[in-house]
Amino acid sequence: MIKRNLLVLGLAIMLSACGFQLRGTGTSELSVKEMDVSARDAYGPTVTQLRDVLERSGVNVHTGAPYRLVLTNEQQTQRAASYASSNQSAEYELTTVLSYSILGLNNLELMSDKLEVRKIYVRDGGNITGSDQEATIAREEMRRDLVNAMVVRLQMLTPTQLDQLQRDADERAKAEAAALEAARSQQAETPQQSPLEIPGK
Repeated sequence: MIKRNLLVLGLAIMLSACGFQLRGTGTSELSVKEMDVSARDAYGPTVTQLRDVLERSGVNVHTGAPYRLVLTNEQQTQRAASYASSNQSAEYELTTVLSYSILGLNNLELMSDKLEVRKIYVRDGGNITGSDQEATIAREEMRRDLVNAMVVRLQMLTPTQLDQLQRDADERAKAEAAALEAARSQQAETPQQSPLEIPGK
């Protein structure tokens, strides 16, 4: 019995060291339990993976949720990190920047930010096909890193914080609407100048 308990404990330690956490026992749980997730490319790999991870973390991802995470832009760039002749290896730096916003009631923006990941891969001038595969694998790893980073950002948000952000957004919207109405009223009350008449000769 003691050996069995030690074995279970050892497996739990190994799994936690690998980043695996049992459902409900680790920090993978989010305090926000409902959220809509959308992107310009509604079926793109990043938003699809993010939906899956959130659902596995206990979030009910559905249209009509009180908060909506919008992936507004995802940019991928590549630049040479080291130079070499055409038949030699060279290092390339891949960068992906993911911009996002969180919207609340009445589609008011509660917050916006961006995430950035970088990765270096080696491009073999003598094996272009293999190098292209390496780049594809690197991009997939970066996408997983982006999704994980996005989940970490969401873990930092609580319903209380989102409620406060919603109140702040409501106040800003009311102030902007009041300022617009005041400007319209002032314009309506300002007498319009009649066209300048030039006396006939």
